[in-house]
Amino acid sequence: MSVFLLLMGLNFLINGYSVFIEWEVISFNSNKIVMTLLFDWMSFMFMSFVLYISSMVIYYSGQYMGSERYLNRFIMLVLMFVLSMVLLIISPNLISILLGWDGLGLVSYCLVIYYENVRSYNAGMLTALSNRIGDVAILLAIAWMLNYGSWNYVFYLHSVLNNNEMVIISSLIILAAMTKSAQIPFSAWLPAAMAAPTPVSALVHSSTLVTAGVYLLIRFSDVLLSVYAGDVLLLLSGLTMFMAGIGANYEYDLKKIIALSTLSQLGLMMMILSMGFPVLAFFHLLTHALFKALLFLCAGAIIHGVGDTQDIRSMGALVSQMPLTLSCLNVANLALCGMPFLAGFYSKDLILEISSLSLINVVSFFLLFFSTGLTVCYSVRLSFYLTGKGFGGTNIHSISDNEGWIMCKGMLGLVVMAILGGATLSWLIFPSVNCVVLPLYLKMGALLVSIVGLWVGILLSSYSIGQPLMCVKFYFNSTMMGSMWFLPYLSTNYIIKFPLYMGGVYYNNIDQGWSECLGAQGMYNSFSGGSMLIQQSQDNLFKMYLLIFLFFTIFLCFFMFV
Repeated sequence: MSVFLLLMGLNFLINGYSVFIEWEVISFNSNKIVMTLLFDWMSFMFMSFVLYISSMVIYYSGQYMGSERYLNRFIMLVLMFVLSMVLLIISPNLISILLGWDGLGLVSYCLVIYYENVRSYNAGMLTALSNRIGDVAILLAIAWMLNYGSWNYVFYLHSVLNNNEMVIISSLIILAAMTKSAQIPFSAWLPAAMAAPTPVSALVHSSTLVTAGVYLLIRFSDVLLSVYAGDVLLLLSGLTMFMAGIGANYEYDLKKIIALSTLSQLGLMMMILSMGFPVLAFFHLLTHALFKALLFLCAGAIIHGVGDTQDIRSMGALVSQMPLTLSCLNVANLALCGMPFLAGFYSKDLILEISSLSLINVVSFFLLFFSTGLTVCYSVRLSFYLTGKGFGGTNIHSISDNEGWIMCKGMLGLVVMAILGGATLSWLIFPSVNCVVLPLYLKMGALLVSIVGLWVGILLSSYSIGQPLMCVKFYFNSTMMGSMWFLPYLSTNYIIKFPLYMGGVYYNNIDQGWSECLGAQGMYNSFSGGSMLIQQSQDNLFKMYLLIFLFFTIFLCFFMFV
């Protein structure tokens, strides 16, 4: 299916075709609920990549999740996830987009809590509730589009750009995309979602869930340029990229490092999108999906091999025991850094040069280039921890079946694309040669920040447990940078603290307070004494009849004498 859709996408791209299919389900109040499908080169190509990566991930899961009792249930959840993403890709209608959007949110919750423990439950709730904000924004946009008479957003992209109502709808769509793609201040859920099984992480954080927001904004990009929120998105996405790059350099959890690199690349896509280059953002979305899925699959094989630990300090010298896996991981890391002629180079280098050519302020320019250097920094640090250092201090791992051939074939299927995919996509999407003319210092800017990041990454990887760490002297700064600027705490404890406190106050004062006395419990306590007395008086006891007769006689005598 992936190969067929890729060929269809090439056909539509070369010939400029678009196919729009409508099926009217119901009509009311001059509004029609119409099931619509939009097939163009972008949707075909994205579906092709989603299906290719998911096929490699499911094939890889056959060995990685081989000991799982309910493997079929896991595979069905993954397939439901892919189906929701496909529905979102081919929908130009906000209602069918909401179906795919909510499908992604629901199935991602089921997959994050797949390992049933408290940490997974907490991560699943944070993921689901963060994404609910975006769902509500899309629901509000659907309600607002009642003013137009149709929910097909493609009808309004070019005709009502200056309409204030379209500005409101676009702002709601931007909010929804920011929650799904984990931009500040909704970034905390993405590293938390690493509680899911690693094959799920490879699928979710490369081409499906987190890229859904970016894809939606690519579809809405014509309206995005005319909205003031686009400038806000430029700043927030730059800060997200910067925050994730710094946080990854403080992190020691293998999967969280890769998750933070995903967050950094999502910030890069959002930045170039808010500058007005949707095709370039789509190009980077596709190339990033290839090497990021490969990176997660390699990480899963390493975790599987070293006894299910994720701390990179307990790994090391793996190249002698897992040579093929480490080779694949280093190829993916180099593609992430933008090594020339790998997949990431063609999109990242072009993004940096186009942004140098654009009219952006110095803050966004600094965040973009500095974060690129941080990407190289944490990638080199990760490679050195896994490859260049000696054995980790906690365990000397003897790995017998460390490189299962099924897992390796799943990784090799993505290595080929991570090497060739960038160049191929570049030739197909940009058939004409674009020459970006810049001064020498700007042209060499990307190379310069990458070299500086490489040097800093080597310095960071040279630290060992016995050396004095500078982060202890700057404890607050290190804690803030390493915890994503306290966003996980702000998204959990501080948001829920006041509602829980007020709930306790209401519970004590109302449920167990005056309403308890005046309500059912108070009435029960008031009437229970009298009802017990009546109950006892109606028991068939001789002494009770005698006592009543005695009282009655005294009562009669009293009235007779009075």
